[in-house]
Amino acid sequence: MSSPAIVLVGPMGVGKSTVGRLLAERLGVTYRDTDDDIVTAEGRAIADIFVDEGEPAFRALEKRAVRTALTEHEGVLALGGGAVLDADTRGLLTGQRVVYLSMDVEEAVRRTGLGVARPLLAVNPRKQWRELMEARRHLYEEAATAVVPTDGRTPEEVTEAVLDALEMKEA
Repeated sequence: MSSPAIVLVGPMGVGKSTVGRLLAERLGVTYRDTDDDIVTAEGRAIADIFVDEGEPAFRALEKRAVRTALTEHEGVLALGGGAVLDADTRGLLTGQRVVYLSMDVEEAVRRTGLGVARPLLAVNPRKQWRELMEARRHLYEEAATAVVPTDGRTPEEVTEAVLDALEMKEA
């Protein structure tokens, strides 16, 4: 059974995809994102799944996608922002190299504008982002081997900080 070199967790807009691709390049491995897996498998956007079927249906798809990716993928794996909500998923992350990429609300606003493509942030985005983080922060921390703040850092600086935190350098 294989397992990822690094698993990235954290809130939407923190830079998991950007940093994940940079980490994969540095380590000479492939990059995979479970949100992309879901979109490919379902043939529609995550926002559409939320609207058409609701959050519980999406979370069930997400749980399966994460389980599959954890057993199939040996490179850098990015999980969707809410993947850690599932206790079984957190259990599967035990023993993995999991990095929680963190940021504060001001950084989230600067990076994403807390835009319309985020179904969980459709009304009063700042307040909802804070509430999401209050509900999830401890779960990210519970799952994480290392926490790497991203505030005010470039993707390259975050990539280097992740490698330093995990004591990994390119192969």
